[in-house]
Amino acid sequence: MEIPARGGDLHHEPRENAGVTTVLVVEDERDIRDVLRRYLERAGLNVVTTGTGAEAIQLLTSADLNVVILDLGLPDIDGLEVLREARRLGGLRVLVLTARSQVDDRIVGLEAGADDYVTKPFSPREVVLRVQAIIDRTATAERDREHSFGTGRLRIDDERHEATLDGRLLELTPSEWGILSALTGHPGRVYSRYELVNRVRGYEFSGYERSIDSHVKNLRHKLHPEGSTIIETVTGVGYRFGWSRDD
Repeated sequence: MEIPARGGDLHHEPRENAGVTTVLVVEDERDIRDVLRRYLERAGLNVVTTGTGAEAIQLLTSADLNVVILDLGLPDIDGLEVLREARRLGGLRVLVLTARSQVDDRIVGLEAGADDYVTKPFSPREVVLRVQAIIDRTATAERDREHSFGTGRLRIDDERHEATLDGRLLELTPSEWGILSALTGHPGRVYSRYELVNRVRGYEFSGYERSIDSHVKNLRHKLHPEGSTIIETVTGVGYRFGWSRDD
């Protein structure tokens, strides 16, 4: 089915449904918005719609959104402006819809930060499949980047170099982060002090091996009150991470 092109303006508020992906459809053609809304809702997604770029930018910050389906040919402002604002805010995935079929136009959209690109006329089923693919890729990337331990109590974000315990951000030095990152990479594996030196420094550093104990002590203090169970001492060998990784 191809969507006809006719005018109109309509806005739908998102339904209250925690845990469900919410999609913002930014499209000045009312019929297209209505068809996309129906198909997306059938796929189990929450949907917010608007026909203007100005309202879209407002919704980017006021609504709890995950994915934006964005028409570049908006009546009030260039859709690329909305796209750039979505990328500036971070955390939003953008699927561009446009009648601009030239290769250069597609490249401009992708370079501005679009995650995918569909030209009109299109099948609404294809749009839904592309949105679902974006959601799946995002979930996979987040699982690969973030690791949790102790049923979610300790979270490690490798990309951001951040760790939280019970929702509390841990202020770690580079050496403490290196030790924690090494140990959490292989829970239960025993690391010698020499191995931790090389993981933290990247090379052998005379005298630094003896300071590993001091760094571990400080790290355990920041992991209080679970420090000694999270990082276990293996007498005569080194250290290991005591909690298992969550599935």
